[in-house]
Amino acid sequence: MWSLGKENYSSVSEFILLGFSSESQVRMALFTFFLLLYLITLLGNVLIITLTCLDTHLHTPMYFFLSILSLVDMSYVTTTVPQMLVNLVYPRRTISWGACVAQMFIFLVLGIAECVLYAIMAYDRYMAICFPLHYTLLMSHPICIKMVTVCCSISIAGALIYTVFTMHLPYCGRHKINHFFCEVPAVLKLACADTSLNDRLDFILVFILLLVPLSFILASYICIFASILRIHSFQGKLKCFSTCASHITVVTMFCGPAMIMYMRPGSWYDPERDKKLALFYNVVSGFLNPIIYSLWNKDVKRAFLKVLGGRGIAQ
Repeated sequence: MWSLGKENYSSVSEFILLGFSSESQVRMALFTFFLLLYLITLLGNVLIITLTCLDTHLHTPMYFFLSILSLVDMSYVTTTVPQMLVNLVYPRRTISWGACVAQMFIFLVLGIAECVLYAIMAYDRYMAICFPLHYTLLMSHPICIKMVTVCCSISIAGALIYTVFTMHLPYCGRHKINHFFCEVPAVLKLACADTSLNDRLDFILVFILLLVPLSFILASYICIFASILRIHSFQGKLKCFSTCASHITVVTMFCGPAMIMYMRPGSWYDPERDKKLALFYNVVSGFLNPIIYSLWNKDVKRAFLKVLGGRGIAQ
């Protein structure tokens, strides 16, 4: 795919990622900030994965999907942040054509996977709250594995279409990407051809890969809230609401900015705004996810205290 694009269309062998400010003091401040954010993100997500593996009480579908989400989040930020950190330190902020394609593809795979995974997690909550007696049968481990496999397949297929239709365009001269990584809207602005077909394709793909999962999540929570309202115990209602609240929060943080980025017309392109949006659903979302789930989840906090040796406190 890469060699075909380069041979037939592109005379550009590398791109320059403009990133953020060109002032050295600002770049060093941003480097320190994003490095700390990245390390904390890795630590938080590794902690979630470790706890779900070590604590038998977390060996349930809900926490299995949460550990997969943490793995996706770690990979997601690693696709962009290390490159951004290097570019903040070294003035030559180049990325080869092949590396740009690879980064775009991996970023899209993980982004689509995260969105589909949110829908799967909403379905899991729907089954747990609306069909508690049949939950273990309907959400057995083989079924969970199949769901994750389908999620991966959809992600790879969607990312492949996005990447092929973006990188097959001619890139002939301008090679400065006004972004901190090779994201589709920013790269398309450098194409020496009409991108209206790409705009229409992007809208269709976002509708399928983002709005369909969001609609599924919305439908699931309508059924969930209807079931919660029928619960007589106040503590039971509170437990169900707290479990769902963390999921709704992370879905909103991720999908809201992603929809603005990929569903708006190409004429509305604003590089500075797009960089901030990308930071939010790529970096900030991955940073906040483990915090939200650990702060609002008693099981995770209990497992953390057990790992620290505070069994008496945890109980």
